[in-house]
Amino acid sequence: MTLFELFVIAVGLSMDAFAVSICKGLSMQKMSWKKALIVGLYFGGFQAGMPLLGYFLGSRFQEKIMAFDHWIAFILLCLIGVNMIRESFSKEEEQADASVSVRSMVPLAVATSIDALAVGVTFAFLRVDIVPAVSFIGIVTLLLSMVGVKVGNVFGSRYKSRAELAGGIILVLMGVKILIEHLFF
Repeated sequence: MTLFELFVIAVGLSMDAFAVSICKGLSMQKMSWKKALIVGLYFGGFQAGMPLLGYFLGSRFQEKIMAFDHWIAFILLCLIGVNMIRESFSKEEEQADASVSVRSMVPLAVATSIDALAVGVTFAFLRVDIVPAVSFIGIVTLLLSMVGVKVGNVFGSRYKSRAELAGGIILVLMGVKILIEHLFF
């Protein structure tokens, strides 16, 4: 997997965290970089930890499902991507809460990183060097989450659905690319 491909996946995965960060920023009377960093650390940390967990789970079963691992990667990435695309068109508003407490942030961090668990499983099948990959994903998510807090505080919620839509499209395209590479090359 190239650095560019990893970057594209990292950006796609971080779009949920970016969207929630926008909501966090929207709810803050006055944006603080300290709070933005806390939001970024939660989202980036979980976004790095989940694919690591998925990688270890996928590695245990890799030999048993190697003949169709590309189909699993394709299906998982497409399901995650299509779900993000569907959510981007949802009219349901998320609750805005300015708190960055553990009680507030952990459920959000878990919810926005569940898709990264599935990506970690695909990383095991693709034999990705996992430590640099999850570090890169975590850093990209941390930075985009901090930007999301600022964007939410300045511009409001009008970019949330576009971020989810872009992230979903990116993940679907990566799934298609993996499938095409394994079937035809």
